[in-house]
Amino acid sequence: MFAFIVKRVAFLPVVIVGVITITFTLMYLIPGDPAVLLAGPYASQDEIEALRVRLGLDRPVIVMYLEYIRDLGRLNFGTSLRTRRPVIHEIMLRLPNTFTIAGLAILLATIFGLFAGILSAVKHLSVVDNVIMLIALLGVSTPSFWLGLLLMLLFAVQLGWLPVAGKGSWRNLVMPTLTLAARATGEIARMSRSDVLEVLHEDYITTARAKGLPELAVVLKHVLKNALVPTVTIIGLRFGMLLSGAVLTETIFAWPGVGRLLVGAIKARDFPMVQGCIIVISLSFILVNLVVDFIYMLLDPHIRYG
Repeated sequence: MFAFIVKRVAFLPVVIVGVITITFTLMYLIPGDPAVLLAGPYASQDEIEALRVRLGLDRPVIVMYLEYIRDLGRLNFGTSLRTRRPVIHEIMLRLPNTFTIAGLAILLATIFGLFAGILSAVKHLSVVDNVIMLIALLGVSTPSFWLGLLLMLLFAVQLGWLPVAGKGSWRNLVMPTLTLAARATGEIARMSRSDVLEVLHEDYITTARAKGLPELAVVLKHVLKNALVPTVTIIGLRFGMLLSGAVLTETIFAWPGVGRLLVGAIKARDFPMVQGCIIVISLSFILVNLVVDFIYMLLDPHIRYG
């Protein structure tokens, strides 16, 4: 078990450096000069060059890369070209908002997805099974931006039950959370159904039933734990994707999270902010997968004692 943990943790720096390098490289392959955008359409060439020097954009890329790595080691993500405030400060103000809707979405998706998947497997090939799988297919197939607009049209415009956008009370959380949770719920339901169906045909399940255990006890005590390992993968991956996939949802609902901050930074060619947002989202994804590995270890004795 200790070797498993050490192996996973030791591999993290390699992944993190890879993410930082790829992000930095891609930023400087994108067309467009941030100095031109910041100087404005009426700035002269001399003013643009002076701004490039002041922002440090005139130096060789390799020099900027090495300085960027050094600064990241000090938790210095640079300064936003738009607001002139520290990037890490801007991100930390909005990161809790992104984690809020992503966390609520994955919680709802896990609860309803597992319940629907288990019920569908237990009622295999019945009307209940077909209806649940149809709803799950719709959830997986529906684009988040289209679902968000439909929810906005129904609950905000037509019924007036919920605010259209922004951050305020708990009512502002409902539509963004449902939008993010729809696809994850469908995927978890489909995966858990498949896993439970596979476990239900195992010999030890037949033995448990032969002992006279109630069906509910068989499912909860024997089936669920053994079927959870593959499903945990989907839950972990979806949570990581929700953190990055919240970009569209936050933009639609004007939710002040990292995704909306990233969109604004891309439009303004605010390279330090774009890099900071991508790195923070990537690190969150990496940490989520590390937690999933630890959950594997708790659920599967082969990993724990292997």
